Amino acid sequence: MTLEQLRIFVAVAETQHVTKAAKSLNLAQSAASAAIAALEARHGARLFNRVGRNIELTDAGRIFLTEAKAVLARVAAAELTLAELGGLKRGNLLIQASQTVASYWLPRHLVVFKERFPGVEIDLRVGNSEQVAEAVRAGLAEIGFVEGDIDDGSLSVAPIARDQLMLVVAPDHPWANLRRFDPRRLGESNWILRERGSGTRATFEAALPRFGLSPADLNVTLELPSNEAVRAAVEASSAATVLSASVVVAGLEAGLLKRVPLELPERAFHMVRHRERHQSAATEALLQIIRGKAPGRKA
Repeated sequence: MTLEQLRIFVAVAETQHVTKAAKSLNLAQSAASAAIAALEARHGARLFNRVGRNIELTDAGRIFLTEAKAVLARVAAAELTLAELGGLKRGNLLIQASQTVASYWLPRHLVVFKERFPGVEIDLRVGNSEQVAEAVRAGLAEIGFVEGDIDDGSLSVAPIARDQLMLVVAPDHPWANLRRFDPRRLGESNWILRERGSGTRATFEAALPRFGLSPADLNVTLELPSNEAVRAAVEASSAATVLSASVVVAGLEAGLLKRVPLELPERAFHMVRHRERHQSAATEALLQIIRGKAPGRKA
């Protein structure tokens, strides 16, 4: 088994298409197919089912995918460690971030990082807060950024920025033009919320007891896995939602959403790292940029 075979397997698994995977790796389709066939033949395990022109992972393939990603992540970390000896002239920085962070807060810091260290490739993956924690725990990401807190003894979690949640509705919702809002009315509306496991959902539900309510008191009619999907659904419905101020500002300015005057708690964006793994110079450089202590570009 070679690293090249692992890279090809992961690419095929993520695209579920041999030709697309080969193209992304600048390989001939025949070379990608041969690498997969060699893995399956050597270990006597079928990794993909061929269904017509499509392929899908088998149970063995899904299990192997997690291990293959972990191996490649460790290789990337080793390459980055060597690159640091040359002053961050090359390497890969593996990051996973929850959706609000990845879409609205982190990009501006990554732009600055890339300007200073153009030879370091940034691999950013997006998931909810639980998925970010799992990626850092498993070594699939060197550093993570989440919207909520993480309770895991193997991980170091520290606040890195602040965010504000807002209760918003469409302009024709009964709450749209209220000057004052009684929190006990939260149970009167239908709700569209992020999925369980997201930092936004967890922070909102944690705030409900201060209003004398529990999550069970809300009539959640739809759960969606992205901020943008939730926002669009609320703009077109009679439901309410709670999202980050950075997510809803465009809808508020366009008149597609109305803010309901309910004071919700600020929340912290958190940085997540593994306690026992080495922190690379690239990670430290990114954190200095985020903290406003940007290092100079390496020559």
